[in-house]
Amino acid sequence: MINTPHLPPRRLGTLERPGCRIHYEVTGSGAAIVFLHGLGGNQQSWFQQVAHFSRHFTCVTFAARGFAPSSPVVGGPEPNDYAGDLAALIEHLGLSHVALVGQSMGGWGSLEYAISHPGKVRALVLAATVGTIDPHKIVEPERGRLAIWQTESQAKAEKLMAANVHVAAGAQMAAEQPSMHLLYRHIDDANATLDKQALLAKLWAARVRPPADLNLAQCPVLFISGDEDIVIPPFAADAIARVAPGAKVAHIVDAGHSAYFERAEKFNAIVEQFLTATRPV
Repeated sequence: MINTPHLPPRRLGTLERPGCRIHYEVTGSGAAIVFLHGLGGNQQSWFQQVAHFSRHFTCVTFAARGFAPSSPVVGGPEPNDYAGDLAALIEHLGLSHVALVGQSMGGWGSLEYAISHPGKVRALVLAATVGTIDPHKIVEPERGRLAIWQTESQAKAEKLMAANVHVAAGAQMAAEQPSMHLLYRHIDDANATLDKQALLAKLWAARVRPPADLNLAQCPVLFISGDEDIVIPPFAADAIARVAPGAKVAHIVDAGHSAYFERAEKFNAIVEQFLTATRPV
């Protein structure tokens, strides 16, 4: 006989925001972690993190405005609204001193929230993202690597697209974990009608902060970079962290842009160690 496992509590809800309705999910109990997904995802993207962390934490996931099952947004989402949506959700759920985990696009809202709400974030994880920081403002020697990295990454991206491989998933995921690559595509397809190229242009335009602005967050920060990332330069995190005393960097050598999805066990271990080290005594 198989014993029925005791799974953590889970509930779904919606939050009305100007111009949209936000879908959210809350799983587990304890100190809160809010997860913010990337351009190719939604709240489902974090299934491997929620299953892991909800044993000891309250895990909050949500679909960003304009991303199903949140409601569509006329004219498409504006990145400047992400931090406000996050603030409203945190208030709606009555959370305090939260940890934030933002991946790729999720870094825009999580970083801006941390900067605009000093003292309310106990830890910030920026995964495959520099958020609103302009990578062209990083210092040498990393700044000198950007042009070559961009040229090489564009060539790799074109090759992947020609082979029907999702650029944010990467060649290694497609080759080693074809079922996970297909799942990644299924999640992305949930927002097939969203003009992601237009949103991507808005995201790039919103990267205006110098690296030193990371200090305004006034909380411990961890960058997690996949060394095979061809979307965000993985070495940018190292340059930014050097001007922010509270920041650390962890590299996952065998991961692309979506390490949280591709190498979940390694990703979760890194995040858990960081959160344990920053947990109030």
